Amino acid sequence: MRQSEFNRRQFMAMMGAATAAGGFGTMARAQEALKLWAPGIAKVGAQDWTDMEAQAGFGINAIAKSARADESIQKMVVGDGNALYDAMTDNGGGMEDALASQNAIAELDISKIANWANILPGYKEGGESADTIRYQGNVVAVPYISNADSLAFNYGEIGEELTSWEALFDSQFRGRAAMQNDFGPTLTNTAIYLKQSGKGSIDNPSDMSEDEVRQTCEFLIALKKKGHFRTFWDGVQNGSDLLSSEEVLVSSCWEVIQIFAARKNGQDIRYGTMKEGHQTWNNIVMMTRGGQERGMEDAFYALANVYLSPWFGARTLAGLGFTPQMEGVSEYVDAHPDDFDADTKAIILERLERKQARRAIAGNSWQNVFPKNMRAYQDWWARVQAA
Repeated sequence: MRQSEFNRRQFMAMMGAATAAGGFGTMARAQEALKLWAPGIAKVGAQDWTDMEAQAGFGINAIAKSARADESIQKMVVGDGNALYDAMTDNGGGMEDALASQNAIAELDISKIANWANILPGYKEGGESADTIRYQGNVVAVPYISNADSLAFNYGEIGEELTSWEALFDSQFRGRAAMQNDFGPTLTNTAIYLKQSGKGSIDNPSDMSEDEVRQTCEFLIALKKKGHFRTFWDGVQNGSDLLSSEEVLVSSCWEVIQIFAARKNGQDIRYGTMKEGHQTWNNIVMMTRGGQERGMEDAFYALANVYLSPWFGARTLAGLGFTPQMEGVSEYVDAHPDDFDADTKAIILERLERKQARRAIAGNSWQNVFPKNMRAYQDWWARVQAA
């Protein structure tokens, strides 16, 4: 997200009538296990967190994460989140600004993260992703996964590579196209297409004006009224089932959905590189103010070090298709042949190549969960849903 500081007016509007909570009071010293508020995608290896614990050298008490950014921020700022959690992940671009501006998370000392030396160059000062882990120039987060969301398509049925969002809106796929039931990625990717194709007058697809939101939603409403979309999917299972069942042949989605769909029945379902661009994003892990106050810094930095290790990067890429946040993954895979067979190694290298191609597209726009005209997004999205 290209937002150097969270807008306090937006934050107060989002909080509504909530009132700030009082101090947390004196607390007993935390147990050794790091209380981590995070989704399952933040771990690799075993079904539980044991492999992550072994790498970190600390116990991890993982608590399932809320799916909504506004709910998560409310819990951390006006709720009991800082009393409950030592560390947390985000829900999309901009949460680091929101939480840091309200003193809900702690500034980080990167000298305590040995693998910081491996971090992708884009996160270093002045890089294209630098502000996604900083607030007012200070590092407040560590990235653990990222991607550029694109178009999944059934190559076996279609018979050709799709390289433009034009295919998603083409009448040949009427009734067999799908998009995510979330105004953030759906409006961003649609706006990228409208901008780059010249079919819309849009400046910044990740932070649109009210008129730009209107243009984008009216485009979707017109298609929806023609029966173009089979559905708007919710969740990984729903999204992957639609593709694997061949109810839909083209779908804007997360890469993990394409991977799961292709695995289910062995179909040739691919993930394209769109010439117009993609919504790019990352997920980050942050140390809470409460975690710092309880003396859990060592445990947090140990976990952060795991997230920037090729051990984690290779496994999140092979398993869920997320982009590693560090350099050296290919070299790590080569050095550990017992952990990665020839097929897995080929998958890792092929995915890395495709990700680099997607990230290089000029039209990419960063995910933004706090656009300036949030009300316009919400109101127009409700019209899309009702159409």
